Amino acid sequence: MLSQASAASGSGQKEQAVTLWKKAAEAYPADKSPWLSIAQTRYEAGQYGDAIVNAQEVLVRDPNDTLANSIIAISGLRLSTRSLADLSRQNNLSGSIRTESQDLAKLLRESLGETVLVPPAPAPVQQAATPPRGKAGKKAQAKAKQEDDSSANPFGALK
Repeated sequence: MLSQASAASGSGQKEQAVTLWKKAAEAYPADKSPWLSIAQTRYEAGQYGDAIVNAQEVLVRDPNDTLANSIIAISGLRLSTRSLADLSRQNNLSGSIRTESQDLAKLLRESLGETVLVPPAPAPVQQAATPPRGKAGKKAQAKAKQEDDSSANPFGALK
């Protein structure tokens, strides 16, 4: 079953491969390899929630599996990044969610040994133009910069 699933996956028939891996998992419940293959396939397809669920099945069978732990960590971060970006766009990142997000971002920075969780996007090349003068011009420039920062960096609100 595993070789049939691998052949199906190699030929691009991912869903057929997942079906075969699930059958193999039923037939050999102590074997982690079908679950790991499913988790990897879901991760590669950008189906991070499913990747996490299947990687957790691997960890039930082998709590020290590095690949399963990696899939869970990276998939979780990608889901979090998407959600935070959506919340940031909607300006709904507030209260305890904001505080907890800031704490998690701090923990991630410390774990990675980085001062910034997501590197800033390169500044867009701007044509030479005369900037507006006075207080209104400064406010407009500050607002434009803030909008650029938040769209390029989903963690911008957490700094």
